[in-house]
Amino acid sequence: MREVKDMPALIVHDMTAAEEYFVGTCSHVGEDAEHDASGARRLAWLKARVPLGLRVKVALTDGEPAGMAYVIPAEHCPWGPAAPDLMALPCLFVLKKAKGLGLGRALVAAAEEEARRQGRKGLVTYAYYHDFWFMPAPFFERMGFTAAARRGAEAVMWKAWDEATRPPAFPETEYKFVAAPGKVVVDLFFNTFCATSDIEARRVRGVARSFGDAVVLRERSIDDGAGLCAAGRARGVFVNGREIFWGYEAPEEGIRAAIAEALASK
Repeated sequence: MREVKDMPALIVHDMTAAEEYFVGTCSHVGEDAEHDASGARRLAWLKARVPLGLRVKVALTDGEPAGMAYVIPAEHCPWGPAAPDLMALPCLFVLKKAKGLGLGRALVAAAEEEARRQGRKGLVTYAYYHDFWFMPAPFFERMGFTAAARRGAEAVMWKAWDEATRPPAFPETEYKFVAAPGKVVVDLFFNTFCATSDIEARRVRGVARSFGDAVVLRERSIDDGAGLCAAGRARGVFVNGREIFWGYEAPEEGIRAAIAEALASK
């Protein structure tokens, strides 16, 4: 357990039973049945990987969860990148109401402690140079991370304490569309770790089934590092080779419209 200096009301520790619902639903507590169902799947996935080294660090203020960070040996992380000497930090966030209290800094410190405890040579994460709250690169720069690789606004960022460690890189993307004569093909890449991807996958399956034999659904589970290396992506939805993407979970009406358009063009 980590109590932040000069802030006795702020605690960071490994997830306990009391925080499982908060973690499983990715903080969408009591929001809807869709997030609750996804939360149960995610929690089972997370617990199954604890023996592999996965830990969920939860930040609490006045006893209530207000932020969390996932840390997992990079070779077991579905989000990537492949870097077997490093510990991956695939997601870190703090609730809006708790901004400015130092939770983000405390969570990064806890992640670094965990990486050192497990004998890793550094931390690696994906971060973004854009005006958005999710995994902002400038924050990680302030925490001592540097960009090992950039792709537009996205960066592979790392912090190593062993100079001999090789810099991480983006996984190579190897998606190739294969048509099915007379049908619309939906290619789905998904992982259970990310609530957005897990919920999106359920929606895609449901909409694709509603079109019957007119649609061929091809699924690729990216639930571990090996899956990521084979596919080169952790998440994606393609309709006849064209990616559809909203950032958040693909809406059912958007998925349906994309499939209907592809059918109409045949």
